[in-house]
Amino acid sequence: MTEQFDPQLQAAVDAFNNGQIIAYPTEAVFGLGCDPDNEQAINKLLAIKQRDPQKGLILIASNYSQLLPYIDDDKLPQDLKFTVLSRWPGPITQVLPAKQDISNLLTGSFDTIAVRITEQPDVVALCNAVNRPIISTSANLSGDEPARVWQELEAKLGDKVEHTIKGETLGYTNPSTIINALTGEVYRA
Repeated sequence: MTEQFDPQLQAAVDAFNNGQIIAYPTEAVFGLGCDPDNEQAINKLLAIKQRDPQKGLILIASNYSQLLPYIDDDKLPQDLKFTVLSRWPGPITQVLPAKQDISNLLTGSFDTIAVRITEQPDVVALCNAVNRPIISTSANLSGDEPARVWQELEAKLGDKVEHTIKGETLGYTNPSTIINALTGEVYRA
């Protein structure tokens, strides 16, 4: 039996590998992202968003192992790691200790990084295909409402994005909760 070829997924993989900006559905809104290891792509994404690089960015992945190159897993006590992993997959972004050698475009002015394991099938498929996380920031200019459907995204940002995955969000009404995994402090409910 041959594997089904998904041209939309292949186009997203090609865009990711070529340092391009991708728009895709997340849990509640559309996100913009790129390869977290490509500084030129990250700078392009920040320029599109008009986002302050000091804020840092979120990485989303299909599994915890994809996040290991970016988080300092050794700083998570075993009992806390169990708690962190029990919150996923789902719409909870957790702030974890960052590896020292990752780009400060990912961490901003912090020594932590915001990460999430998603269950949105299009993003899971993309992360599995490239075997890495993808940057995730809401599909809007800073301060504007994020796009909730791909048609709205294309009307607002279509000329700035090289590829849009024309899927659907998971239907959540609010963006992901953001918590500090070490302290439990909620940054965004």
